[in-house]
Amino acid sequence: MKILIADDHTIVRQGIKMLLMEGLPLAEVVDVVDSACLLKMVYKEKWDVVITDISMPPGDSGLEAVKKIKEHSPATPVIVFSMHSPDQYAIRAMRAGASGYLTKTAAVPELVNAVRHVKSGKRYICEDVATVLATAIARKEIDRSIENLSDRELEVFKLLAAGKTVSEIADELCLSINTINTFRGRLLDKMNFQNNMQLIRYAVDNQLI
Repeated sequence: MKILIADDHTIVRQGIKMLLMEGLPLAEVVDVVDSACLLKMVYKEKWDVVITDISMPPGDSGLEAVKKIKEHSPATPVIVFSMHSPDQYAIRAMRAGASGYLTKTAAVPELVNAVRHVKSGKRYICEDVATVLATAIARKEIDRSIENLSDRELEVFKLLAAGKTVSEIADELCLSINTINTFRGRLLDKMNFQNNMQLIRYAVDNQLI
């Protein structure tokens, strides 16, 4: 089994790799630092399972990378392994084509089980994600305004909510200030906010930061 891991934190990558090699001793596990390297490896070789984080600056987010992976190789299962809680990103990940979503607080056996599960062609839905999906089905959308944002707009939203300036966000995402201002304007319009303070209050009230 060939497994590809993408995470911008060296300690996290090495930890995941070690745990997978212990749980799946016959597996070949390769790790990369960002989405650009992730896509390069996917385009170059065939992988049985891909595990990716969401936030991996610079370049594409993990969710954008998932979409490109599925376009290139629809049969390749992808697990999104993130620090973000399922209610923030699980549905987006599934819509992007992910076969599973786990938070980094997941126990080791759960990650190994998830890899085995998606390798067999099934989706891996943990209890937390199942709850989020069930709620979404019942309410049609978890939060209509947030769901209307593109993946990049949501990324900018969260950075603005964390108090970062437009120039700081531009540096972190390797985009121009004008581009970030465009994303900011779009998300404010979509969510009917007049300024950053309303955005921050919304994020706090909805436990998005």
